[in-house]
Amino acid sequence: MPFPKLSPPSETAAAVTVIAIENAVTIERATLRDIPAMVRLLSILFTIENDFSPNMEKQEKGLTLMLADGKKRRVMVARTNGKVIGMATGQIVVSTAEGGLSVWVEDVIVDREYRRSRVGSMLLASLEEWARHVGAQRLQLLTETTNAHALAFYDANDWNQTNLACLRKILPAPPKQSL
Repeated sequence: MPFPKLSPPSETAAAVTVIAIENAVTIERATLRDIPAMVRLLSILFTIENDFSPNMEKQEKGLTLMLADGKKRRVMVARTNGKVIGMATGQIVVSTAEGGLSVWVEDVIVDREYRRSRVGSMLLASLEEWARHVGAQRLQLLTETTNAHALAFYDANDWNQTNLACLRKILPAPPKQSL
């Protein structure tokens, strides 16, 4: 199946909802009403990844925050027959290495029955188009080093592995303030 042709970014590219259509799959910006379907997809993703656990409340809160800032964040969904079958998110960050903007890609997941049908590639392409539109010079993401399917998928989509390691530190919840 050929890679989808995407329209070149225009002045209103940030407002364009539908990005690509291929075999009755549309890639479009997510809305608040897509949150339940995206939480379901994140539950699938977080059972694959060893570092995360599904938590419906946290995922709803995170997606609501992502959708609240459409200029610096982008949440894309793949839809067929009205059903959300995949998603990917991106956030703008500043890269001192690049001396400019970069897009941090997360939450790339497609329902099992739609994998290997270019849906994930279409989602990545939509984020790449947005990244170009906002002037980003690089996209980056994390994936588990033991997830051979994900590594092969990103390799097939021209992503390169780096020598960097991901580290994290979980901060304690801030103390609750009394009124």
